[in-house]
Amino acid sequence: MKYMILSDIHGSYDDLKKAINIFEEEKMDRIILLGDLLYHGPRNPLPIGYSPKDVVELLNQYKSKIMAVRGNCDAEVDQMVLDFPIRADYLECYLDGHRFFITHGHLYNEEELPLINEGDILMYGHFHKPIAKKKNGIYIFNPSSLSLPKEGVKSFGVYENHELKIVSLEKTLIKKIIL
Repeated sequence: MKYMILSDIHGSYDDLKKAINIFEEEKMDRIILLGDLLYHGPRNPLPIGYSPKDVVELLNQYKSKIMAVRGNCDAEVDQMVLDFPIRADYLECYLDGHRFFITHGHLYNEEELPLINEGDILMYGHFHKPIAKKKNGIYIFNPSSLSLPKEGVKSFGVYENHELKIVSLEKTLIKKIIL
């Protein structure tokens, strides 16, 4: 299975539409959303193409393919318009024999580790910076931000066949790590 990992959309319909087009072109199977879906937050500028209502409509079309966690900019009212759950602070799942701890990053991150073990994957967003590395036996992965990156370009993650990649919206490989 091939997973697209999106974080920190912050209501940018234009960037989400580009990512969804790649999802379809590459025949990906599932979407993992790492939070901060609709609202841009008080510290961020309005992203280009800011349209939370259109983001809702587009994401809801993929509700059966989405796993999502809550970001610090996601509100209870957001759940009222989204047709998939976004209220969990974290999810754990097993893919290809690997344990993934999926969260937004405002509660658990590289500096505030959850209770995970050597060989596990900590996947989070929040910081808008691309990270793909192994530290103290734990894989650390952050696809950066789809709409408001702090370093580099707008990007997303891909998981397939024991490999995590960070890819720009222009489909350029930024970083990768093999599990």
